[in-house]
Amino acid sequence: MGMMNSTETGLDEQAMIASAEQALGDIASIRQEVSKVIFGQEGVVEKTLLAVLAGGHALLVGVPGLAKTKLVTTLGDVLGISSNRIQFTPDLMPSDILGSEVMDQDENGRRSFRFVKGPVFTQLLMADEINRASPRTQSALLQSMQEYHVTIAGQRFDLPAPFHVLATQNPLEQEGTYPLPEAQLDRFLLQVDVGYPELADERKILLETTGLHETTPCAVIDADRLLQIQKLIRQMPVSDGVVEAILSLVRSARPGQGNASTDKHVAWGPGPRAGQAMMLCTRARALYEGRLAPSIDDVHALAEPILEHRMALTFAARAEGMSVRDVIAGLVKQTKA
Repeated sequence: MGMMNSTETGLDEQAMIASAEQALGDIASIRQEVSKVIFGQEGVVEKTLLAVLAGGHALLVGVPGLAKTKLVTTLGDVLGISSNRIQFTPDLMPSDILGSEVMDQDENGRRSFRFVKGPVFTQLLMADEINRASPRTQSALLQSMQEYHVTIAGQRFDLPAPFHVLATQNPLEQEGTYPLPEAQLDRFLLQVDVGYPELADERKILLETTGLHETTPCAVIDADRLLQIQKLIRQMPVSDGVVEAILSLVRSARPGQGNASTDKHVAWGPGPRAGQAMMLCTRARALYEGRLAPSIDDVHALAEPILEHRMALTFAARAEGMSVRDVIAGLVKQTKA
């Protein structure tokens, strides 16, 4: 590598700022378009979009009927990407997701196999109630999320780019659900907790969605532009202070690292993927909020969605009625101090 002269680096920085500012504008338009159809739930919309902008998958956790499905179809429309929905059930087979081989016979009676692609071949996949499917079917989806391709009878089929899974999960401990194993939860960039709407938003939902005409959102960008923004986010510089804040937060959430309250309350903590997720999502959040660089505030704001599904409490902590959120809030307080 030769030394770059100062004008070249200056130009690069200017180009970077210009493209970041263009991305800011696009993201603001995306937010505005989504808000025409999804009322309130700004935090939910933000975290779900951050997962997609940062290039990852999100797990949406909430009781049924909180417009999680509507959010996903709306995002598909606004981002200008194709979307599919799979309703997970206990009898769903891996081939129902990935696709299967069918036997064809030509006019001469010769038989051959042809692969018929399953619903996973889309850009935005809604995996509804993922904890209702058997572990075998869950792992078929989770493998494609990790590898971005499907292998059927030894043949590889690449998934489209971009490819994002937004999975929903019911928090209610229902009969016949299979909770996702820890290693699989880790594949989700962040967990989004979906709560009940605020009163004013719920009033708006009642008025706007029960008439003859419902607003349909328009595409603001397309798949190519989304890929450009994702690439830009990976190029955004992260200051040393923010990197240190990420490391100290993630490491403080692990037992055996010298944090007394974590040792007492946490059975197992977040692995390196948590820090990687934080590096990507803090940049995406900065752009989402109209800034060109991530700050330590972004780290604190994202602590819960990034760590919540990557750690578990000890029996003693659960017996005391503590939640993972309480523990994360305590860690954020410590890192702020």
